Amino acid sequence: MPPAIPPPRPHPFVAVLAFCGVVVAVMQTLVVPLLPHVPALTGSTPAAASWLVTVTLLTGAVFTPVLGRAGDMYGKRRLLIGSLGVLTAGSVMCAVSSHIGVLIAGRALQGAALAVIPLGISIMRDELPPAKVLSSVALMSSTLGIGAAIGLPVAALVVEHFDWHTMFWASAVLGILDIALVLWCVPESTMRSRGRFDVLGTLGLSTALVAVLLAITQGADWGWTSPRTLGLLGAAVVIWPLWGAYELRTRSPLVDLRVSARPAVLLTNVAALLIGFAFYGNSLVTAQMVQEPRTTGYGLGASIVVSGLCLLPGGLAMVALSPVSAKISAKYGPKATLALAAAIMVVGYGVRFFTSHSLPLIIAGATVVACGTAIAYSALPALVMRAVPVSETGAANGLNTLMRSVGQACCSAVVAAVLASLTFQAGGRTAPTLHAYLLVFLIAGGAALAALVATLCLPGGAEPGTGSVEPERAAGATGRTTAEESA
Repeated sequence: MPPAIPPPRPHPFVAVLAFCGVVVAVMQTLVVPLLPHVPALTGSTPAAASWLVTVTLLTGAVFTPVLGRAGDMYGKRRLLIGSLGVLTAGSVMCAVSSHIGVLIAGRALQGAALAVIPLGISIMRDELPPAKVLSSVALMSSTLGIGAAIGLPVAALVVEHFDWHTMFWASAVLGILDIALVLWCVPESTMRSRGRFDVLGTLGLSTALVAVLLAITQGADWGWTSPRTLGLLGAAVVIWPLWGAYELRTRSPLVDLRVSARPAVLLTNVAALLIGFAFYGNSLVTAQMVQEPRTTGYGLGASIVVSGLCLLPGGLAMVALSPVSAKISAKYGPKATLALAAAIMVVGYGVRFFTSHSLPLIIAGATVVACGTAIAYSALPALVMRAVPVSETGAANGLNTLMRSVGQACCSAVVAAVLASLTFQAGGRTAPTLHAYLLVFLIAGGAALAALVATLCLPGGAEPGTGSVEPERAAGATGRTTAEESA
């Protein structure tokens, strides 16, 4: 009888997966400090430059649930490595060219790698001892916020002191390092979902998502009543119910809508959308507000680097609070943890509303919001995992991550509309009024309050204090097969 193979040591591959998540999340905000300079650097227009952000949102939204489902069926580690390879290829494309079309294509590939986060969560659930799952998943989920907070100041430093291609070369090197680390210590799960991959459902979901997100992100530029915007929204209205009807009838759906319609899953996804909205408002507004010139009467005239550094304490707080969030979830349940997180975000925006003239207080308010975000992002996957069978972990967490991205897209559109509609002349230029920023804080705080209400409406779920998802593994065993069986 061959000797038993010891289980994988949890700490090395948890750290590797979290590092991969941070690298992928950094890609989402990497070009933000560069955007004002892109037209001059590439000979393009501001509208074309904005696609460097929009396209990552679109591809991330499309590929996150799709690759999550594919990972459940064909191997999570395999899809994880493929996603990191796509990120590396996109980084190299951006590093070697200054053509706006090539840059947009490269950024599209970088955005597709967002699926790394739900895939990493699924691997942790499959491979870790039950006592380690909550804390590890909390850290992996928080990387989406950690990377965004770290990416802005790092990218700002590169833009200010180095050739802008440098940050894409650095991204490519990090992508290669990620792949090497995954090959070294991340195991391939033997858990698989049965059935065939839902190609038609994938096409329907992708088309509907692109229609909605394009209308949301480009509506301000195209005009909310323009034929393009209304046409996209009309197409989405037609496609969504058709896609839903097909998913309910197919034997192996991309998204199990019956599971997704359960209150425990549905309300968790609604909360994820609202938390994503509230989080992104903090990131978008802080950097812009402190850069406004002093002639506005409220601006601090800070540099790009200083504005990015304002978010760094929040990113560090996210790292520190991930294990704390897991302990709260283990003792009181993830529902209580998410409710606490949403309440903290509401308080943070209250601080932001009343402290808009002092840099230390602005940083303090932004950090409080980031603390709430860290706790929320840590609790969301725990709620999802307690509500779905283990065979659907990747797809369910992919959908939850997608909802956060949709929330961020909606926030971006709302912030742009508010700041563009409430302006005045200051120092020979048009600038948003202070009331515009305060209105954004109210809207984002309202989203966090709505997330709190949605959380309180969640069913109680599993008993707190177990810190385990082991019962779910047993319950989900009928929905999966081993790699050998599926072969």
